[in-house]
Amino acid sequence: MIRKLTGKVADKTDNSVVVDVGGVGYLVFVSNSASLSHDQEVSLWTHLAVRENALDLYGFSTLDELDVFNLLIGLPKVGPKSAAQILGQADISLLKKAVSENDPSYLSKMSGIGKKSAEKIVLGLKDKMDDIITSPTSIASEVRGFQSETIDALITLGYPEKEARDAVKNLPPEITDTNSALKIALRQLSS
Repeated sequence: MIRKLTGKVADKTDNSVVVDVGGVGYLVFVSNSASLSHDQEVSLWTHLAVRENALDLYGFSTLDELDVFNLLIGLPKVGPKSAAQILGQADISLLKKAVSENDPSYLSKMSGIGKKSAEKIVLGLKDKMDDIITSPTSIASEVRGFQSETIDALITLGYPEKEARDAVKNLPPEITDTNSALKIALRQLSS
């Protein structure tokens, strides 16, 4: 399985990018390629979708997005393309709020999602989004970036992903950089 790709954007379309990793180009479906530019260094968490006649990679900038994607494709009648389409239009913190409040209207306003589908998705995600780390949207990408880097570092050091996520989830709110987060998380995990 391909879990993460880091390389340069070699080409892009509306819904995909080619990431050049050591001379090999990986076609990765992304929810918003508009924010990426040619020759930009990019790091994507990935999901490999295996179909009868294809292997498709879906890429996400944060582990939270990948986690929500995996929750969505675990629901009946929600495939990888639909899940990526939802993530392309959704803010994770607002989606989490809609699910916790049992409010399908947030999803039903999205292109391609009807009222019944939105209701089924909200019902299916109920109680499953508690471990998703969300931040205020104004600082979301910066905070998620250091959280993702810390989780990645802990996994590289041999800690199970669940333990790494729990350690990052329990960090004090004033921690906003990877080095400090890693030191505190390692102390938590060793005690």
